[in-house]
Amino acid sequence: MACQSISRTGVSISGDRAACAKAIEVFRGSNGLEYGASSLGGAVNFISYTGYDAPLLDARFEYGSYNTYRALLASGDVVGPFDYFVSLTHFSTDGYREHSSQNNQRLFANLGYKFHPELETRFYFAYAQTDSELPGSLTQEQLNLDPRQAARVPATLRTLQPVARFDNVTSDWKRDYTLLRVANKTTWETDDNRLSLSGFWSRKDLDHPILFVIDQLTNDFGVGLRNDYMADLFGYRNNFTLGFTPTWGYVSDTRYVNNFGKRGAQFASNEQFALNLDAYALEQFWITDEWSVLAGTQVNYVERTNADNFPTGPDNSDTQNWWGFSPKLGVLYQPVDEVQFYADASRSFEPPTFGELVEASNGQVGLVQLDAQTGTTVEVGTRGRFKHFTWDLCYYYSWLENELLAYEIQPGLTQTVNAGNTRHQGIEFAANWDVFYNIFTNKSPEEKTFTDVFGSEKPNWDRLLLRVNYLWNNFQYVNDAVYGNNALPGIPEHYIRAELVYEHPSGFYIGPNFEYVPIGYSIDSAGTVFTDSYALLGAKIGWRSPKGFSAYFEIKNIVDTNYTATTGVVADAGGVDVAQFLPGEGRGFYAGVEWRW
Repeated sequence: MACQSISRTGVSISGDRAACAKAIEVFRGSNGLEYGASSLGGAVNFISYTGYDAPLLDARFEYGSYNTYRALLASGDVVGPFDYFVSLTHFSTDGYREHSSQNNQRLFANLGYKFHPELETRFYFAYAQTDSELPGSLTQEQLNLDPRQAARVPATLRTLQPVARFDNVTSDWKRDYTLLRVANKTTWETDDNRLSLSGFWSRKDLDHPILFVIDQLTNDFGVGLRNDYMADLFGYRNNFTLGFTPTWGYVSDTRYVNNFGKRGAQFASNEQFALNLDAYALEQFWITDEWSVLAGTQVNYVERTNADNFPTGPDNSDTQNWWGFSPKLGVLYQPVDEVQFYADASRSFEPPTFGELVEASNGQVGLVQLDAQTGTTVEVGTRGRFKHFTWDLCYYYSWLENELLAYEIQPGLTQTVNAGNTRHQGIEFAANWDVFYNIFTNKSPEEKTFTDVFGSEKPNWDRLLLRVNYLWNNFQYVNDAVYGNNALPGIPEHYIRAELVYEHPSGFYIGPNFEYVPIGYSIDSAGTVFTDSYALLGAKIGWRSPKGFSAYFEIKNIVDTNYTATTGVVADAGGVDVAQFLPGEGRGFYAGVEWRW
């Protein structure tokens, strides 16, 4: 769960010179209703570069530890009523761990055409080719002894099947896929109304050797119709949004025995059909210049159908469907332009996916019987700026029913269950503070900041800037018959990230950063096995330039700490050090150069 302001703008995060995203808007929690999302997490809106805001040519190259390469070549321009943006990226690495190499290439492009100032259409095209080796999870003892090793079985057993299938190296566990996506959005916008019609098609071809080999071809289709009405109502400021987004999916899923990384005998063949119908409405009405109320709702119909085409074994053919209704009510107080206070209450709805409904072992009749996850959330918060201090602070409390939890039942094989009643509460806090400013410059503190070409807000004075992010994640079962009030596994209760960086308006910056998980967390619902706490130290130095030359150098994990970056989860480890720990990377050095025209 993540907090959000009920401001209609969401939280904007500038892209770090990303390949295709100029910025990312995070509509947290119930604020995801802005784009028709009903899940607990919210929605993310990627804002693409276009020919109107992209450089004519952008070239970047980076190299770092573990033979890591990154490269970007991008261009955008306007030609009469047309504009375009295109980018090509490459990423490859040998990986920190054994059997963890990656090799990815991505092409992204969009082409826009303005019929006249009020009517525009834009086509989007994306292609990705990605190959990734999977090193697997370790026990805590293995991680402490050698975090760079892959999950292995004893050497004397590696040539034997089916034991070898549990060996990530011998059985060549990987996740390789190609992705093609084509989309269009046409917008007609007047002074007080914006009508948008959109559509997309994506095709993903997955080759995924794990405990077995998954050969999966997915085709997804969707359309969207949305209207934003922004005219005053009864003389008061008003925003009203109405939208409908039907989506369809078709998956051809075939599974084979893993024969040392190759396809062996076929043992399953399924065709899967998904339907999602989402209708939503959202109203924000300003009672005064400072106070506004927001009310909205979403209605969802979801259907999942599986057709089992394999001639032997249990018949997994089945259809399940769910209805969802997710209202929201909130209030926003904005006493001045740069300060907000808010509170709201909302419902959430999250149906299971095919990955959760189709049991990987294919060992039962029909689909797994799961209820949709629903919840009620209340939250209060504030965000704003006062002179040299900005903040974003939120407290939330969610009562969840039938939370969807995925347990690993053997390596590469998970089973999703409904957890019953659970509780999520927490705090999200982020702050930036100019500890010192005008150290070597002589600018008035009252002068306005400016926004650079990367979308980041910068002052025109130098400063020593402290950035802090803190998360408190208190997620628990509620009077569960088996686990009582234990903490939910797989997430740290406290997480802190901070950096202290000197920035000069010329573009120079330097400073250390810090990441800290002060308390380990359980990897099982029974609460018998825990991770260790950890602290990481890093540093960076660089030069950012709106045009021309930029460069950086960064050191990560300076003291080469062994730590658990994330974990799998199991129901009950029984106090045994099971292989559920995924090591984070050790000490690494990275550098890059860029030239923008």
